[in-house]
Amino acid sequence: MIRVLVNGANGRMGRTVCEAVKNDPDLEFVGGVDVFGDGVERDLKTAIEKFQPQVMIDFTRPDVVLENVLTALNLKVAVVVGTTGLNDESKEKIRLAAESNQTPAFIAPNFAIGAVLMMLFARQAAKYLPDVEIIELHHDKKLDAPSGTAIQTAAMISEVREKHTQGHPDEVEKIPCARGAQIDGIRIHSVRLPGYVAHQEVIFGGLGQTLSIRHDSMDRNSFMPGVVLAAKKVLDLKGLTVGLEKILD
Repeated sequence: MIRVLVNGANGRMGRTVCEAVKNDPDLEFVGGVDVFGDGVERDLKTAIEKFQPQVMIDFTRPDVVLENVLTALNLKVAVVVGTTGLNDESKEKIRLAAESNQTPAFIAPNFAIGAVLMMLFARQAAKYLPDVEIIELHHDKKLDAPSGTAIQTAAMISEVREKHTQGHPDEVEKIPCARGAQIDGIRIHSVRLPGYVAHQEVIFGGLGQTLSIRHDSMDRNSFMPGVVLAAKKVLDLKGLTVGLEKILD
């Protein structure tokens, strides 16, 4: 059995992750870490030294996730990161720490299998319909925008699509950012409202046609098969791996 520590154990995602780990016969839940609530350790380093986990699963906050990951890697604990908001500079620091400590790190913008398929389908569609916009919708407690899934989707589309500006070349935003954020010419729109969990629609436009590829997570349990899979496979990886599609059979 793989010994697993959950960081952010009392958060919305963290509580669900703890239950998923406890219910999997190949994983052993050894403890939780959180700055809030009862029944958990407060300090990550102390918890790692106490519980001796092989894998740390992190669902905390964008402002602390990098420090958490580096702490675990420096203590030779493999990491599975579900916290979004890591930029390229932070990922490079994680890669270097993983390699220098010979301890693997895994990051997924989205652990839902359907969301991964949505991103793969979008990359395939972009070969033939290069005009595309992304709308991502999340609960109003999410701290970062756009979502990691939207950023990863745009990156995957950019792999097969030449960068170009969409819309009329003389268009004017009467209100700043009315056309959304932009990555390699791909517009991204973020919605934050109560009632949502995690949703994304990728809309392609072509001559006389449109194509929409959408994924909806109605419950946080939708992420758990991917989280559990990553916890089981991370020890066989090397360095930094990004994206659930990298470990799917």
